[in-house]
Amino acid sequence: MEKKFCIFDMDGTLVDSMGYWRQLGREYLLKKGISEERTDQVLEELQVMSIPKAAVVFRQTLGMSLTEEELIEEMQDLMQCHYQNDVLLKPGILEYLEKLKGKNCRMCVATATHQRLARGCLKHLGIDQYFEFVLSCKMLGVGKDKPDVYLHAAQQLGSRPEQTAVFEDVLYAAQTAKSAGFYTVAVWDQNAAHEWDSLLALADEAVEDWREAE
Repeated sequence: MEKKFCIFDMDGTLVDSMGYWRQLGREYLLKKGISEERTDQVLEELQVMSIPKAAVVFRQTLGMSLTEEELIEEMQDLMQCHYQNDVLLKPGILEYLEKLKGKNCRMCVATATHQRLARGCLKHLGIDQYFEFVLSCKMLGVGKDKPDVYLHAAQQLGSRPEQTAVFEDVLYAAQTAKSAGFYTVAVWDQNAAHEWDSLLALADEAVEDWREAE
């Protein structure tokens, strides 16, 4: 596919950040002085880490005095520190974006991460200039199990789904994009390695290493 319109996921696709997200709940609770044993118990109950869900569980299970909004803000601030100090670009992605820019491709980011954090990360890593806008699922009130974020992004780019490549590193998001008619590109990330074979079977194209991407 000649890529004229591209929608990129951020975490795990553009930047190597999923390890920090996976450990965010543990890191936050330990910083709050919760024992490792209790932390493990709470996180086992939580299973899937999203900041709003974690805030509810932490308050209910641990009796924290902070409001859910305060908990969310503190966890976002912790992740922001990682975005500003620890998170790196996926190797080769800068060159790939530059290649697309040279072909006048219109690009944006569609992410489940809060827009403030996403914008800050992209700016800090020097790739914000490649994207016309950043669209967060938080703005739409739905996750990537629904196609809204991709459809809104395509509308803003002025494209139709079948004209638009969506780059994703996790299976459920790629399934959503594919079902909505988008050209789907699977991107390898170690944190989703267990899904890679299924992602390969689904996708129209795959990128195992940005340094080798066409």
